[in-house]
Amino acid sequence: MSELPLSPSAVPSTDPGFELRSEITVELVDHSASDIGVVRAARVSTAGERAHREERGEGYMNGLIKYLMRSRHGSPFEHNYLTFLINAPIFTVRHLMRHRTWSFNEESARYREIKPVFYVPDGDRLLRQEGKPGDYQYVPGGDGDHAMLTTSASRVYTAAYEEYTALLQAGVARELARMVLPVSTYSAVYATCNARALMHFLGLRTNRDDAAYVSHPQREIEIVAEQMEHAFAALMPLTHGAFNEFGRVSP
Repeated sequence: MSELPLSPSAVPSTDPGFELRSEITVELVDHSASDIGVVRAARVSTAGERAHREERGEGYMNGLIKYLMRSRHGSPFEHNYLTFLINAPIFTVRHLMRHRTWSFNEESARYREIKPVFYVPDGDRLLRQEGKPGDYQYVPGGDGDHAMLTTSASRVYTAAYEEYTALLQAGVARELARMVLPVSTYSAVYATCNARALMHFLGLRTNRDDAAYVSHPQREIEIVAEQMEHAFAALMPLTHGAFNEFGRVSP
């Protein structure tokens, strides 16, 4: 976790569990994903049930996968799954849930008391935005911007969590008490997708100059995407290579 400088007035000293965190984590917890799986799914159209038992060399697999990617034959990339456990602020989880072909299960504030863990960007985060909607860029913050943001956020988080705790202690239901918590509260979510859906997500949620359609995602969801892409590249290197070669566009 990054060290976050706080002014004395911002330090929440009343709750030892109170935490300001800048780290966003993604863990691959389960999967059934491989390049040979893509090849077998494609080959069933011509080889029938024999395709399931075929073993193919890397050269053949690479050629077929590139053909599928180039020709936008996408369904062979759907017969697999990757399940990730993400720990991120709620506003980042909401970005993730915009991808509606995925499956999600999120930590519920209806059923458990939420811990006081809140997001503050680290010192490397670009803090200012220049330009108009749809045509802007992020630039570094001015002197004191990060300290001001951290101090302001900590003050609000402290007050919000004190009110949340007071409501719970007064007997208000958790599902109502949670309404006072900010969207920067950390949440845990299981997210499952197939490779085709993941490539669509990566095309939108990463900023890459080599992409056919350059995207400008918010940095926090890009951190999630980068960690997912690392796992994807390790499991399906030929598919990932073809994805990059043909402009990072999902077939």
